[in-house]
This record gives sequence, structure tokens and C-alpha cells, in this order.
Amino acid sequence: MNTNNKPKEYTSRQMLPIIFALAWPTMLEQFMQTAVQYIDTAMVGVLGTHATASVGATSTFNWLIGSTISALGVGFLAYIAQSLGAGDNNRARKAAAQSVFIVIVTGMFFTLLLQLIKNLVPVWMQVDPVIQKDAAAYFGILYAPMLFRTASIIFGTVLRAAGDTKTPMHIGIQVNLLNVILNFLLIYETRAINIGSHVITIPGAGLNIRGAALASAIAYIWGGLAITYKFYAHTLISPKGQNIRPDTTILSSVMKVALPNMLQRFATSLGYVVFASMINAIGETATAAHTIANTVESAFYIPGWGMQTSAATLAGNAYGAKDNKKLTVLSRTVLPLEVGLMVISGSLLFIFAPILVKLFTSDSNVISLATIVLRMVAVSEPFYGVPIIIEGMMQGLGNTVAPFIYNVMGMWCIRIIGTFICTKLFGLGLISAWACMIGHNILLFVLFSYQYLSGKWKSKMNRFL
Repeated sequence: MNTNNKPKEYTSRQMLPIIFALAWPTMLEQFMQTAVQYIDTAMVGVLGTHATASVGATSTFNWLIGSTISALGVGFLAYIAQSLGAGDNNRARKAAAQSVFIVIVTGMFFTLLLQLIKNLVPVWMQVDPVIQKDAAAYFGILYAPMLFRTASIIFGTVLRAAGDTKTPMHIGIQVNLLNVILNFLLIYETRAINIGSHVITIPGAGLNIRGAALASAIAYIWGGLAITYKFYAHTLISPKGQNIRPDTTILSSVMKVALPNMLQRFATSLGYVVFASMINAIGETATAAHTIANTVESAFYIPGWGMQTSAATLAGNAYGAKDNKKLTVLSRTVLPLEVGLMVISGSLLFIFAPILVKLFTSDSNVISLATIVLRMVAVSEPFYGVPIIIEGMMQGLGNTVAPFIYNVMGMWCIRIIGTFICTKLFGLGLISAWACMIGHNILLFVLFSYQYLSGKWKSKMNRFL
């Protein structure tokens, strides 16, 4: 990463290794997270459709909370990446210290709030009354360590803004492996397994879905502690010796970026909650199929989100260095690369959808329904890759207003209203809801492509900070 004021000439060939150097650790981290999500879903799926539905019924609330917190991280990413690009390491460290203040306040707020509403969330989500009690118990345990989860999200983003994507990757891998190990010990009863002529007894707490939630909660605590330690030990942006009391100058700049992004993520994630609640109302089979399909699909967005992190950091760095040519070369390199990767991932998803779904359930109705919707969305993946990258570069520049408008418009005007009409008025099922979701993604492709082709996506160049 260029952290001095002297511009450096870049070509696409020279830019590629820089992009991949930042992207691959994020991709590996997300791959591990997705692999563990696969394992979690499969392990809970052994308990039956009821357990899968109980866990999945409130899963979209995770997006609502996590994405709202992540928006704060985006504000710090833009500020710190731009500061380092301008060669102002001291300003970057001061911003890193302010992220500590935000983590403490935000983490404590969400811890209290989510424990107060844990029994209401399944009701709001229109969860089948039969599974509401289990869904509420799972939710309450999972969200108890919100302070630690907040630290993981925001400190991880700050480290990536400094070009350190490996530390969040290493800690993410630790968290995921710990989660899997604890799942084996907490979900199932004590049991004996045969390995050749030997019988091995594996201890188990037999806590079922509560065990799955507890395993995740303990892993989150470890992740929060580990990333905080690494953050404070970082040579470039450690907040040691810095004042963590509120600095209005820094926080106001961070919030200029974070607030539109936060409103966007809150509004779109709330849309996911409403979307999921309408699917839950269709029935247990639709809920299970939707949960499994979301889990399977998430693995195939890894190239997109990994590249977005790289694009955001490099765009912010180019902004700070006032290097418009580097920004242009970045965009012309990363966009075709992203489309190519998403074509490959979409093709693989289309081909292997039924095999992947069968990893999580043996219910033939769920398998059939989840396979259909996955093959539908696989066709749209290359289109979705374009807005992911353009939005990432705009975040790095601090331009978050247009993405806010586009995402809210797509979520509420296309996905939510469309799904309401299809499922509530016409009595259609899960397939129609996912068709509306694809329509949402296509709209984002059109709107963000307009931003890019018109040049408006970098209109804030040299006007922030």
C-alpha cells in the first residue's frame, strides 16, 4: 500500500498482485466462515427440520445487527485508508483510538437491547408458534456476547483499512474451528463411535440447538479478545497512548461516511427480516429450504466480498494520495476480474446445487425447493458482482449516499413489495419470493453500472477529509 504523497504509476498487470494480496486473506476467512456455517447447518439439520427452522427463523436478524455495526467500520475504513494514503499515520492512529470508543458504546448498547427483545423477535418474524420458544432461546444465547462481536467487526475492518487482511483471517479461522469443536461437544449427547476395532467415547452435553448457540457465543468471545489484542499490538495503527475519549472532528468525518451506510444497511437488513418473515409465514418447509439455500449460496459470494474489501481499501488509499490515475486503473482491473470470478462461481452453484443441499437435509420436499431457487439465483450472480465492487470503491472514497438510495430502493420497492404481492395476494410460494430477490439484484446492477459509466461514482474524489 502506498503511504506517501508521491504518486506511483500503475498498470493493470501491476495492480493485480496488489488486489489479490489484499483480497485472498479475506476470501479465505470468508471461506472458513462459510464452511463452518455449512457444518453448523448440517449438524443442526441432523436434529430434524424443526431444529433447522428454529435456528434459521431469526438468522436474518444477524444481518440486521451485524450490518449496522459493519457500517461504522466502513466509516473508519474510509478515514484510515485515506489518511494512510496521504502519509498521515498519526491521524490514522487517532482514528483507530476512536474506534475503541465506538466499540464500547455500540457493543454495550446492542447487548442490552437484544436481551430485552429476544422473546419478541420470533413473534415479529412470524415464526411458527411451535418453534418460537426454541428460536428465542437460540437467539438470546447467540447474541449475549455482542461487545466481543462488535470488537471483531470494527477492529477487523480497521486492520483491513491498514492493509492487514491476514490478522482478521487468522483469528476468523480460530473462531470457526473453535465453534465446530464446541458444536460436537455441546449439541449432542455423549456417544460412542467405532474406529476400526476401537470404540471411542465422545462426551456431549446434549443441549441441541442451545448447544449450537452456546458454541458460537464462546467462539465469538474468543474472537473479540484475540482481535483486540492484535489490534493494540499492531505497529502501524495501534491505539496505545492515544485518547479514546470522543474526538468530534474525527467522529464527524467518520459518520459522514458511516451514517448513510448505516441507514442503508439497517434499511436493507430490516428488509431481509421482513422478507424472511413473509417466507416463514409460508410454512416450515419454505423456512427450512430458504435457510439452507441461503447457507449454500453464501459460499458463492466469497469472490465478490473478498474483492470488495480490496477495492475499498485501495480506492481509499488512492483518494488519500490524490492519485486519480491509480483509481481508474484499479476500477478497470478489478471489475472484469470480479465478473469472471462470479461467472465461475455461478456456474458451479448451478451444477452442484442439489448435491450441496443434500448435505443439510434428507427431506425431499426441502431438497427440491432449495435446488430450484439456488439455480435461479446462480444465473444472476455475475450481474450482482458488478454492484458489489463499485459500491466497495465508493465506500473507500467516502461516497455512500448513492449506494444508500439504490439499495433501499431495490430492497423495498422490488424485493419486499414484490414478495408481498406474490405471497400474500396471489398465494405463491418461495420460488416467487426468490424471483423478486433476483429482480432486486438486477436493479442494483443497472443503477451501479450507471454510476460507473457516468463517472459519478468517484464524484467525491478530493472533497472528503
